[in-house]
Amino acid sequence: MELGIYSFAETTIDPATGSRTGAAERLQHLLEEIALADQVGLDVYGVGEHHRPDFAVSAPAVVLAAAAARTSRIRLSSAVSVLSSDDPVRVFQEFSTLDLLSNGRAEIMAGRGSFTESFPLFGYDLNDYDALFAEKLDLLLALRANERVTWRGEHRAALKDQPVYPRPLQDPLPVWIAIGGTPQSAARAGMLGLPLAIAIIGGEPARFTPFVEIYRDAWARAGHDPAKARVSINSHGFLADTEQEAAESFWPRYADVMGRIGRERGWPPPSRAHFDRERGPSGALLLGSPQQVIDKILYERELFGMDRFLLQLSVGTMPHAQMLRAIELYGTVVAPAVRKALGHEV
Repeated sequence: MELGIYSFAETTIDPATGSRTGAAERLQHLLEEIALADQVGLDVYGVGEHHRPDFAVSAPAVVLAAAAARTSRIRLSSAVSVLSSDDPVRVFQEFSTLDLLSNGRAEIMAGRGSFTESFPLFGYDLNDYDALFAEKLDLLLALRANERVTWRGEHRAALKDQPVYPRPLQDPLPVWIAIGGTPQSAARAGMLGLPLAIAIIGGEPARFTPFVEIYRDAWARAGHDPAKARVSINSHGFLADTEQEAAESFWPRYADVMGRIGRERGWPPPSRAHFDRERGPSGALLLGSPQQVIDKILYERELFGMDRFLLQLSVGTMPHAQMLRAIELYGTVVAPAVRKALGHEV
């Protein structure tokens, strides 16, 4: 099982000091974090796409290209690329270029996005939310399968025997489908024979097991080799040397971010009691000491049989030194223990 991290490069206000990390500083910190993840032996680093003042990355491929120059083995993925409001030709070209620069380590995690700012920004109608993703995913897959593409849709100009360059080193360039809890999206990934990433940001992880079943069933019905189906579980969390340090550092920043997003969407603000339940043995947060995170990853492995696990360490902007320590613990303590428990070489 692959183990990794994903980040939205938060630039949120520190509730303890009232200060905000600027985008330039946060991006430099992010590159240091990716380099350390590579050094300590983690397998994947994903970077999200957002178009808001509280996140520094709107162009994941650019950031990942900078990371490619500082790393040698870690896989570099978007997390996610908001394909619905982007142009699949440019997404393919950008990640093909990243693949060449990184010597075959690029991946695209395609999703519809959990925020909607990109739709009016790039001139798309939210009423076309589902249709845009389906159509653009179809084009993206055509682009990676063929050097010359003939294609027609409703929301983009047609292509007629159009060559698209550069071509990536990997054949095919990996494309994951990322979902947050829609059965139809899980089924679509299975029917298309694409790996599935499930984001679990709240509630009991066990309630997401039906989505994996839907995915694997659709995969089999489409006639794909069952041995090639792949699932990633992506979750919030943090780790420190002790449970108390992890919880007390993470809680105020988590409460601030989830509270603000909740106000936008009509959710109730998170309470400390809810937070403590979420970091308990059957909750969604992977948060605490290294041993607690090890135990939770292995618990979720029993639930899902996943092939990859990605941890979002910074829901709010965590102090950089604490982020580096968390990555160090993840790579040097958690990952070897999980691999040993699963019978992998350490």
